[in-house]
Amino acid sequence: MESVPYDKRSGKIWYNGKTLDWADANIHILSHGLHYASCVFEGERVYDGEIFKLEEHTERLFYSAKRMGIEVPYSQREINEACKKIVNIQKVNNGYVRPVIWRGSEMMAISAQKNKIHVAIATWEWGSYFDPKLKLKGIKLNISSWRRPNPNSVPWDTKASGLYMICTLSKHEAESKGFTDSLMLDHEGNIAEATGANIFFKDKKGEIHTPTPDSFLDGITRREVIKIAKKKGIKIFERKIAPEEMKNFVGCFLTGTAAEITPVSQIEDYKFEVCNIISDLIETYQSLVRKKTAA
Repeated sequence: MESVPYDKRSGKIWYNGKTLDWADANIHILSHGLHYASCVFEGERVYDGEIFKLEEHTERLFYSAKRMGIEVPYSQREINEACKKIVNIQKVNNGYVRPVIWRGSEMMAISAQKNKIHVAIATWEWGSYFDPKLKLKGIKLNISSWRRPNPNSVPWDTKASGLYMICTLSKHEAESKGFTDSLMLDHEGNIAEATGANIFFKDKKGEIHTPTPDSFLDGITRREVIKIAKKKGIKIFERKIAPEEMKNFVGCFLTGTAAEITPVSQIEDYKFEVCNIISDLIETYQSLVRKKTAA
């Protein structure tokens, strides 16, 4: 299925309160969300037929919408139920859910007060975000020439489409150079995150360090992994991390809904090992998300 273009797939998509045929879930070419990035979204994982952390994702979706001045025409409960409904209709067992909210085409300029707010939810079977073989030995990252913007210049704590433009540019640049993904620095030159995932480092003491999320999303998976690590007695330091500090770390991994926990073996010239602590976190996380099956 992964080789089939997304506009050519079959089934149903939840669209403004109705379930439409996949091919009929379209927008007008002059939609404000397309031209001016007045669009927010979420990415959710389905494990064994159930959406992991659905309520948290929906809560963040509504927060993003509010920050963008978008009044969602549905309640959080209605969106939660719609997500579950479309997963059941599509019979997705292990996959992805994409709720998206955008402004329509009533006005076509910077102002958008009269534009209708549209909501859609699509879901599909989906495996690993990164190549499973690469994940076993760790992926390789370059350091992007693009930086996370100053938090005073963008709604940085939202999952808004416009914020991902530099992520696409960074990932394309990385892939053209033979890397899997790209490490992005913040506006001050400190380590921020990868293009779609948060980042963690392990030092020689077995302690874990991760950047303070003050100009990028504090990911739902990030928070869950921190909880897991603390329960295991691992010390976690959330702080500013300069790029040159990577020479002091022996392990590195990414976290995200799509990435789950993905080991990193290299960032530019810095090398890391897929150590036991990272492997144990991966195993524990998988047991957590698949707790229905494990039970």
